[in-house]
Amino acid sequence: MLALIHHPAATPTDALPLVIAHGLYGTGRNWGVIARRLADVRDVIAVDMRNHGNSPWMPVHRYPEMAQDLAEVIRSLGGKADLLGHSMGGKAAMQLALTEGGLIRRLVAADIAPVAYDHDQSRYARAMRALDLTGLVARGEADRRLAETVNDPGLRAFFLQSLDLKAEGGPRWRLNLDVLEAEMPNIVGWPGTTGQFDGPALFLTGGDSSYVRPEYREPIRALFPKARFARIAGAGHWLHADKPREFEETVRVFLNA
Repeated sequence: MLALIHHPAATPTDALPLVIAHGLYGTGRNWGVIARRLADVRDVIAVDMRNHGNSPWMPVHRYPEMAQDLAEVIRSLGGKADLLGHSMGGKAAMQLALTEGGLIRRLVAADIAPVAYDHDQSRYARAMRALDLTGLVARGEADRRLAETVNDPGLRAFFLQSLDLKAEGGPRWRLNLDVLEAEMPNIVGWPGTTGQFDGPALFLTGGDSSYVRPEYREPIRALFPKARFARIAGAGHWLHADKPREFEETVRVFLNA
């Protein structure tokens, strides 16, 4: 099963648990502060998706398989949960909602739509693989070396959260970079899953992001007839990092509605 980070409810209630699925190159640890704050009245479980973090490395990284990983987690929690997914995690969450919707009460898809995108994130896998790990003991030095191929300091900080400097045998990435690069067409794509999820679904996007365009609303509504749409001003694709308080409050209101 996927590696889990449990955040017990500060004030336990009968609210269903919330499962959080991160995006490409991420980890459940990225969601620590938001997960803890959302765990006011419900348990929150942040997962490491397959080929990420402390979860198993698998030869396949496609949405039907990722959805089954999430289904296994939800069944281990009692068989029903709210599900929040960002980017790649959002597509996996949508895939599960469309194929085994009975496992999900409410769905949050953060800055992603059930469509194929034409961008390619393989260059980042290559940049991480090319990073010289020899003698690395400090994250600052890793950042300096990675800056030779990745200009954005925010992206470098994000990627370096998955670099284990204290691994046995020397520094290593907690990312299956070979499989992620090989499966990139499937990750940025969409399997064309049909059906409908009849439960409430929130499509929460960044106001400065172009991932969920107006023309995507029709295919979204065809699959998720109870879809609601909300935007967070001043946020990009990583809306939960750009505007964390606004993000968590929007999610909390939707879950408690």
